[in-house]
Amino acid sequence: MTILPIAPRIVVLGSGSWGTAIASSLARNGRPVTLWSHSHEAARAIATARENRKYLPGFRLPDSITVTGDDAAIAHADILVSVVPSDFLRPVMARLRGHMRAGHILLSATKGLAAGPASSPEKDSFLRISQVLAASLAEVELTLPIGSLSGPSFAQEVAAGQPTAITVAFDDHAIAALVQREFASESLRLYTSSDLIGVELGGALKNVIAIAAGITAGMGLGSNSMAGLITRGIAEMTRLAVSCGGRRETLAGLAGLGDLVLTCTGTLSRNRTVGVELGKGRKLPEILASLGGKVAEGVHTTRAALGLARQQRVEMPITEQMELILDHSKNPREAIKDLMLRPGKHEH
Repeated sequence: MTILPIAPRIVVLGSGSWGTAIASSLARNGRPVTLWSHSHEAARAIATARENRKYLPGFRLPDSITVTGDDAAIAHADILVSVVPSDFLRPVMARLRGHMRAGHILLSATKGLAAGPASSPEKDSFLRISQVLAASLAEVELTLPIGSLSGPSFAQEVAAGQPTAITVAFDDHAIAALVQREFASESLRLYTSSDLIGVELGGALKNVIAIAAGITAGMGLGSNSMAGLITRGIAEMTRLAVSCGGRRETLAGLAGLGDLVLTCTGTLSRNRTVGVELGKGRKLPEILASLGGKVAEGVHTTRAALGLARQQRVEMPITEQMELILDHSKNPREAIKDLMLRPGKHEH
């Protein structure tokens, strides 16, 4: 059984908006927290300003957060929270795993699936983030408990201390309960789950549907369209998650429906924003460039989700149309038309 000290040391890997928000939440809760950045220059800028001006401007970091670009800083941690974008996860793990040790707990807060170009080791792997982490650690013969943190959670609202409820999942319930205890505060409530597959897939797949929701909004379609999309979107997500071994009830909870509703309707969602601009007629490269280095995980996840669906022989019509829009420049109006003209079916 994993036993932690009374005040476990936590290192957040990744100094983007979500990583910074998690570190701030933990620090307000009195936890010793280190925020690690892949760049010494970025770490110095954040530490000096006591603010992440690039990714989370307007929020002062609590004084108890240590910001560093030193890889060795993770060696003495008890809990590692990985908030590294899926595109960069393999190289970052290759860089850091030499400093990891038995006894670490590794918690992923990245909402995506493995995807990449033809030269990438992730091409056609369609792995969940925990699987990528485990595979990377296996290369140095290290096995750690790996879990997932997911649910409806905009970084800006967590950083502001607004009440937020999310899910933490580990195969081992005792470890999930341990993380729940250490991360919970008056502004952050955690529910535990042993369904790691369902929690990870819920967090990843909702980003695909959020792009579709953004397209719907960008095209000026109404509430009927949005409600239908969200409802059929959760059905699509659930089919794939269950086929992969996840549980249906997980997709009806915070990590599934909760996160889906937030990301499809909230204006702070980067994935929804990408969709809105696509719906207005802008081109994807231009939209992504305008994000200023911030990542919309749904763009890469769409390709991986569709590949996984085909592997599992699961029908995902919304995801299929999103892939045609993102990778093949299909006209969004044509995509909506094709979805509406599909043969009629029984709802359940």
